[in-house]
Amino acid sequence: MTREKSKKEKPGNTDALNSSPPGIDITHKKFRIGDYLAEKIIKGVAFLSITIIILIFIFVFRETLPIFGSKTVEKATTSVNSTPEAQETYGDVTDKPANAVTEVQETYGDVTDQPAKEEVQETYGEVTDSVGNAEKQVVQSTDSASVNSASDATYTVSAGSGYDDNQSALKTLATKDWIPVSDKPRFGILALIIGTFKITIISMLFAAPIAILAALYTAVFANKKMKEIIKPTIELLAGFPSVVIGFFALMVMATFLQEVFHYETRLNAFVGGIAMGIAAIPIIFTITEDALTAVPKSFYEASLAIGASKWQTAFFVILPAATPGIFAALLLGIGRVFGETMIALMATGNAAQMDLNPFTSVRTLAATIGAEMAEVVFGDTHYNVLFLIGSLLLVFTFILNAIAEFYVKGKLMKRIQGK
Repeated sequence: MTREKSKKEKPGNTDALNSSPPGIDITHKKFRIGDYLAEKIIKGVAFLSITIIILIFIFVFRETLPIFGSKTVEKATTSVNSTPEAQETYGDVTDKPANAVTEVQETYGDVTDQPAKEEVQETYGEVTDSVGNAEKQVVQSTDSASVNSASDATYTVSAGSGYDDNQSALKTLATKDWIPVSDKPRFGILALIIGTFKITIISMLFAAPIAILAALYTAVFANKKMKEIIKPTIELLAGFPSVVIGFFALMVMATFLQEVFHYETRLNAFVGGIAMGIAAIPIIFTITEDALTAVPKSFYEASLAIGASKWQTAFFVILPAATPGIFAALLLGIGRVFGETMIALMATGNAAQMDLNPFTSVRTLAATIGAEMAEVVFGDTHYNVLFLIGSLLLVFTFILNAIAEFYVKGKLMKRIQGK
């Protein structure tokens, strides 16, 4: 009987558990002005950030569009007439009175009333009168012709960068010559693109192995105390200003590498690539270490259980499982190097050359914008081409981020996990 009573009393206990103390209504949420304001501020900052990014895209592409149009450069015309213009005067001009005192010119030596002798010109060879008369006639005829033509002549002075329209400048974009300041400038961005990719490849070949191996050691082999030292130290490098890394490459690294490899050009793509690789190491290391740490511990334990060593587990189990995160880290590192400006300005030599030699000077897209944007004329063809380069950088960075976000974290991650 007691068991039956206890069973009957159990369903009734749910009401006692769900009941709340008297005087407290847990279904009613109290309005707090602080929480409300914090929520609205966070939402406003998020929408403001998105709006600013969209406005930046609109501004850059709006300044780029004129290069694809047929905008004719304005020309200033100046007519030259035979009637002389009145000279500009300053102050009142009055007629000179008749009884005005004539100014006595300062003379040196005795002044006589005798007329000066006609100066005999120095001649070389015999000069005949026929030749002199002929020369006088030629001079008179040319002078009269120039005066008559000058009365109706119209001179045109073209403004801008030497092209009548932007279509002419657009045809030079695929060339290898970057000469923006000239009578006929050439805006060949092909050399700039090749220089940018050369720097990016060198920097990734240097930074990727170091960052991935350091992350693998930190995530798998290092103890807790060592991990607390290595990770903050490498991440601290991300806070170094680019100008500091560029100055270090300019003053220390360039001389050291030249003495080691014995190349001619002190500042070149190799020096710039190593310096940019140093700047990219913290990004690749941080994301790779997070990806390796996120691998389930069961993978590690199962590998050790079947007899694999710790090194075999790290390289053949943990590392492949974290491939999507490592790939995303490499893409973000490439984006960091691709848009770097100060290091490229200080350590690459800034010479637009089209070759595959890593020990020659190069010029990148971002360095070109940083070096020339402050000196261009607003609305000029050179101005529009620089914004075209900026548009290329934006598009490339956007594509990298899109691949890292959607493909790596979506399809590639599911494929590796077998989903």
